[in-house]
Amino acid sequence: MRRQKDTNWVLIPGTAQDIAAVRERCRGLVRRRALWSAGVSAVPVPGLDVVTDLGLFSRLIDDINQEFGLSPAQIERLRPELRLVVYEAAVGVGGMLVGKLVTRELLVKLLQKTGFKSAVRQAGKWVPLAGQAVSAGIGYALFRQIGYQHVEACAAVAKEVLTAQAEEV
Repeated sequence: MRRQKDTNWVLIPGTAQDIAAVRERCRGLVRRRALWSAGVSAVPVPGLDVVTDLGLFSRLIDDINQEFGLSPAQIERLRPELRLVVYEAAVGVGGMLVGKLVTRELLVKLLQKTGFKSAVRQAGKWVPLAGQAVSAGIGYALFRQIGYQHVEACAAVAKEVLTAQAEEV
């Protein structure tokens, strides 16, 4: 049985090297989850990939936020001035999922923004074999792209906090 890492007390990375290490670790996590998404996309059952993507992506966002010390619970433990820096930086980088509880509605809205690719992916399921491969490829690329964007948003917020802390000293 795999033991879940307790990241409730993980702080925002304290150095640029720490941020880079967490960023790379999270990008690897994105790639692994994108492979799962692609595997499910290859299964010719309409709608299965969307349901799976919602679950995988929800857990992915939570895991990335926790790794960067940016989950809602972790942010609440910060000093008020740093909390303000986190929220302002999240808005500034367009990280709509940074520091937020991920809800099904929020994920559906995010996936609707990529509606064209999803429609192509669903249509590809109706073409035997080649369509499944195309669907899996598009699923992987889409999942990875959205995941990488969130990792970069979290890294940018962490850098802003690091800068704000350096200015305090």
